[in-house]
Amino acid sequence: VQLQASGGGLVQAGGSLRLSCAASRLTFYNYDMAWFRQAPEKGREFVAVITMNGIRYYSDSVKGRFTISRDNDKNTVYLQMNSLKPEDTAIYYCAVFMGERYFNPDNYRYWGQGTQVTVSS
Repeated sequence: VQLQASGGGLVQAGGSLRLSCAASRLTFYNYDMAWFRQAPEKGREFVAVITMNGIRYYSDSVKGRFTISRDNDKNTVYLQMNSLKPEDTAIYYCAVFMGERYFNPDNYRYWGQGTQVTVSS
C-alpha cells in the first residue's frame, strides 16, 4: 500500500489550502480514511476521518473550518482547509484506519509521507 500526500505549502492566516492523498494497491472504497497532523515537538493529532460510507468526524480544533472528502474513483482523500490559523502549522499525514478508535493513531496501519503546512501570522 502506498499513500502519496500533496498540497501543502505556506499560507497566510485566514487563507486556504487543499490537501490530497492518493492511495495505491489498496481496495480504497473498503476503508475509512483519516488525516492527522504533527507539529514540532508534539504528538500526532487526529484531524478528521471519513468512513467508507461518507460519514465524517472532526477534531474540535478544526470543526467548521476543515472539510474531509473522498473520491473512490480516484482512490483519493482530500482535506479542504479554510480560515487557517498559525496553530494549524504542522506536517499533515493521511492514513488508513484499521482499528477501533478513530482518534488513536495506533489504530492506523498505513501512513503517507506527510505534507508540510505552514501558516504565517
